[in-house]
Amino acid sequence: MSHALPPDHYRTILVVDDAETCAATLELALLGLGGAAVAVARTGIEALQVLGDARREVCAVITDLNMPRMDGFELIRHIRADCRHATIPIVVTSAETDPRAYERATDAGANAYFPKPYSPGRVRQKLEQLLDEKPSART
Repeated sequence: MSHALPPDHYRTILVVDDAETCAATLELALLGLGGAAVAVARTGIEALQVLGDARREVCAVITDLNMPRMDGFELIRHIRADCRHATIPIVVTSAETDPRAYERATDAGANAYFPKPYSPGRVRQKLEQLLDEKPSART
């Protein structure tokens, strides 16, 4: 049985990318997905602030890897270490040139990896699949 969220509480897909055009493209591609709002953070530190906001239920994260102050690998490890968010889907979109980036991201806890340039539609499809597979935390 599902409980309605209070009016100031809403599901959020968090896009973390310091490149404004990449974040905006993903935001457009994700509009209306699962009835969730889309929030954008420019850094990993901003992302952790959004994740800590009790008014939001972050249901998924899409993150870049190369960002200032806290890279995507560190962000993924922080998310996976927090019991409140340990099971949410994490999708990586990155222009990282290190051939081990995919392995490093999945080892850190990412569920999917899309090298840039990527298809925003394919990212949305993968996220839909991951959200459908995720067991609901609410009963």
